[in-house]
Amino acid sequence: MSQGKVINRWLVVAGGILVQLCLGAIYAWSAFTRKLEADPYTFTRTQTQVIFALGLLSFAVVMALIAGRWQKKVGPRIVALTGGLVLGAGYVIAGLAGTSFWGILIGVGLLGGAGIGLAYVCPIAALVKWFPDKKGLITGLAVAGFGFGALIWVKLTGGFQFGPVNLTPGWSGLYGMGWNPNQVFILYGILFAVLVGLGALVMVNPPEGWLPKGYTPPPATHAATTGGRDFTAGQMARTPQFWMLFLTFLMGATSGLMVIGVIKLFGVDALTGGGMEAARADVITGTAMGLFYALFNGLGRIIWGALSDKLGRKGSIVLMSLLQGVMMILFFFIGGRELGLYIGAAIIGFNFGGNFALFPAATADYFGNKNVGTNYPWVFMSYGVGGVVGPILGGIMGDAQTWMWAFIPAGIACLAAALMMLFLKPPRGKTATA
Repeated sequence: MSQGKVINRWLVVAGGILVQLCLGAIYAWSAFTRKLEADPYTFTRTQTQVIFALGLLSFAVVMALIAGRWQKKVGPRIVALTGGLVLGAGYVIAGLAGTSFWGILIGVGLLGGAGIGLAYVCPIAALVKWFPDKKGLITGLAVAGFGFGALIWVKLTGGFQFGPVNLTPGWSGLYGMGWNPNQVFILYGILFAVLVGLGALVMVNPPEGWLPKGYTPPPATHAATTGGRDFTAGQMARTPQFWMLFLTFLMGATSGLMVIGVIKLFGVDALTGGGMEAARADVITGTAMGLFYALFNGLGRIIWGALSDKLGRKGSIVLMSLLQGVMMILFFFIGGRELGLYIGAAIIGFNFGGNFALFPAATADYFGNKNVGTNYPWVFMSYGVGGVVGPILGGIMGDAQTWMWAFIPAGIACLAAALMMLFLKPPRGKTATA
């Protein structure tokens, strides 16, 4: 299947979802944190979050500096395939590293994050070209697998038990079979390399100038907000709109990634502090992340993306950031009860997932459909910064047992971002000529 051949565009969607299901493994990190704190690893909470943070930073940096431009030159298939191989190799290396913090840091953090960064942008860049008529919905679908993937990879380790409902009675996951994190890393690495490779086979761009049947591009008078004006990355970076998107994404990423990194640690502390036995608290926090956060994270990508096609990207981002800010503040107060933990995880995951549909679509709208594959990675760098700030902030506050100073500042930051986005207007100035 050569680049530029017209195929059923929904095949590209299917391949993109398969790729993203594997890349979402980074959100399954909570399945490893408590195991890595125990013997024989004895990592601190901060160390577990440093691994997670490096993975997120490597993800964003590689996507911005390498993947965006490379996929524009050679097409998305080769870059996605390479990403799958690097991701798989990183997890295998972590599996062979034993109890070495540095080995797992390099394998899961540095190489795993780099592999994700290579593959992640490929479905987004290709599908915006295949679906100029449904950008919000399709970017949501393209990255929904990233959120749903966490559900699969978390629950494989501990069994598919969701509160009182156990879908795998008699089977308590890979850990219940006696597997340790190193063995799980090796299995996951092999699966990631194979599955991303399969999805990459259909990662192709449409021919130059191709348009969906029945679709008419918007008139030039609407080009400033519909992707009809193409900015280069340099031109984009000189606009205030880029920095408004960057900072708003940064606040959302900091909040959502902090919760992913510490939800099990915070949840167990909060629940046992209220008198619950540790074993039950462990199941509940696993369900909060593995079901509620992961499921609603995936749904949020689709629903927020579809809503933004109706409500507009600006209004959707304002509403999403506002809801996230309120929920982050409330989460500290309600996380010590089972129902509160589930509700908080679901709403925070839902809003966090929306970032990954709204910001690539907004980047395409304001800075052009043609260059979204090279422009969006620079907006996405905010995710890398948030991936350092959020998890490490959570880890430090967790070690100090002062969780309030993790959640409340993050919530206030999201509220400030919502206020700032009210002033977003289409960019002005010259655009790219090629």
